[in-house]
Parts: sequence; structure tokens; C-alpha cells
Amino acid sequence: MATIRPYAATDLEALYRVCLATGWSGEDASARYEDPRLVGEVYAAPYGVLRGDCALVLEDAAGVGGYMLGAPDTAAFEERLEAEWWPPLRARYPDPGHVPRAERTPDQALCALIHHPRRTPPAVTGPYPAHLHIDLLPRFQGRGLGRALIDRWLQRMGALGVRGVHLGVSGANHRAIRFYRAYGFEEPWPGAADKLFAMKLP
Repeated sequence: MATIRPYAATDLEALYRVCLATGWSGEDASARYEDPRLVGEVYAAPYGVLRGDCALVLEDAAGVGGYMLGAPDTAAFEERLEAEWWPPLRARYPDPGHVPRAERTPDQALCALIHHPRRTPPAVTGPYPAHLHIDLLPRFQGRGLGRALIDRWLQRMGALGVRGVHLGVSGANHRAIRFYRAYGFEEPWPGAADKLFAMKLP
């Protein structure tokens, strides 16, 4: 049996663990990173800390093995990241700006994002202000649980008055691309190597 429940502060370490185990285009990234916490620092933990009220976890007898993370206002969330989340990480992880982009290790590529985070353009956040991240360990995949997580999260966004949501997917993550297309997400900006999906909410 698998249970979807609201995120709790005690789930933070599980976010790091699941993020690492799915952090290479949906595959286990444990062998890719020297620092096992780095991928979670960028892609999972800030949601638990800063927007835990908008996070869900998927749990069974073996523990938390999936999550649904996001923010109802992407622009505001990125401002909070800049004010609260990135500064202590910048003190801990050096900026690899001196290393050519093509020569950076996976760790250095994430450190570059910490020091120079991407901002979502208004063309995206205007019509689709919310964004989401979802990751499931293999034991939860193929069981309809990802769809159930998104259903519940979108209901939460609707209750908050959100009228549009977007998400990004690596072009190498073919399983996720198929999943989002099957769910009903659209691709308003086709052609990029990495996919940007979006959906209007009623």
C-alpha cells in the first residue's frame, strides 16, 4: 500500500535521498556526484524548507519513496531562493566560473546553478505562474501514483486560485516526457532540447 500525505519537516532527508536516486534524467545519480547532497540542495530541499505547505510525499512501509514539490508563484519563490536559500550555499560551494562550461563536472554544473540561478521568464510565469517537480523511486512507478500525486497537487493549486502551472523536463528523460504528454500537459514553446510543459487550470 502506498499513501500520499502532506510533507512534514521530518521528511527533509527523504527529499535529498529520493532526489539523488532519480537525479540523472530520472535515473539514479549516486555515481554521478561526488557530493550526494548537491542535487537535492538545488532541486528538492528548498521546496520542503520554503514551501512545505505545497509539498506532498508518497510513502509505503519502506518509507518515503516519492514527492510532489512546487510553488504557486514561481517569481516569488525565486525571490525567496535568492534571499534565503542560495546565500549560505554559495558560502559552502565555490563558483566554478573559471572552468569552461564543457569541462565542468556534474558537481560543478550544479554549483554554477547555485551561483547563477536561472530565472523563469515572464512569458512563462505570466500565463502559468505555478511550477512543479515530481520524482518517484522505481517501486512506485507504473502504478498510477504519479498521476494521483499531480491530481492532488493541482487541486491544491486550484484552491489557492492558481490558474496555470508549468514544469521543465530534460530532453533525455523520455519516460517523463511521455508521462506529461499522456497526462494532458501542453508544449506551448516547442523546439527546445529540454521540454517545457504547461497547463491551464479551471
